[in-house]
Amino acid sequence: MYRRRWPSGEKLAIAQAGDKYWTQFVNTKSFDGFAESMMVAIHEETHMWDLDGSRTKWNVHTAAWINASRQATTVPLHGGFPRKEILPLITDKLSDSMDGIYLRDSQQGSYLLQGVLAELNAGLTGLPAATVVQEYIKGVGASNARDIAATNLRYLLLYLRVAKDKHPDYWAKIKNEPKLRELVLTQFLRTAYWLDKSAPYTGKLGSPNADKITALNYSPANLAIVEEFTGATVRRDTDKHCTT
Repeated sequence: MYRRRWPSGEKLAIAQAGDKYWTQFVNTKSFDGFAESMMVAIHEETHMWDLDGSRTKWNVHTAAWINASRQATTVPLHGGFPRKEILPLITDKLSDSMDGIYLRDSQQGSYLLQGVLAELNAGLTGLPAATVVQEYIKGVGASNARDIAATNLRYLLLYLRVAKDKHPDYWAKIKNEPKLRELVLTQFLRTAYWLDKSAPYTGKLGSPNADKITALNYSPANLAIVEEFTGATVRRDTDKHCTT
């Protein structure tokens, strides 16, 4: 099914088939159970691919599986600052459960830009993994797929805003990295694309909060930071996954 509907998922699954943790992520008791569990499996195997020591040096440079024919490699990060510093910019409860895990937890909150990008990319493969087989999914193990993608894009945009406002030296470093600017733009557009494609299945692939977070991601302040950082102009209309 992935070969027909989402070849990137097939290629990633094949690339990671030898991972010793693979069987911990999948439910092989039924086809429906397997289809649903692939959201978590592909999410976690994206981490395994992206963070493999042959491709990524933690907080120095990262890698990202984009699709079957394109991967980002040796993307410079220059360290960064703890992602928990974005918490003051979150004044609602829309992403509260994930905020508790990724921003308030003593270890997770201390992760730098590496952690922000890694979670976003995993969310951006987990979401299509469930979307393309949605007719077999009951909304148990994939019920937050849309929320994960929207929230982790939120974190990236807020991280860039804090970098510019509070860490000007770091902002100058990362803004001068073409590979990083390209990756940020790619992930922004991919998030828009998959949130749009999965929108009809919100009831089982996400909560209404995913759309509310997405609306905030397109607020003037967030659009301004992504456009300033990447140098691209993103669309505001129904083709949000494109640039102008």
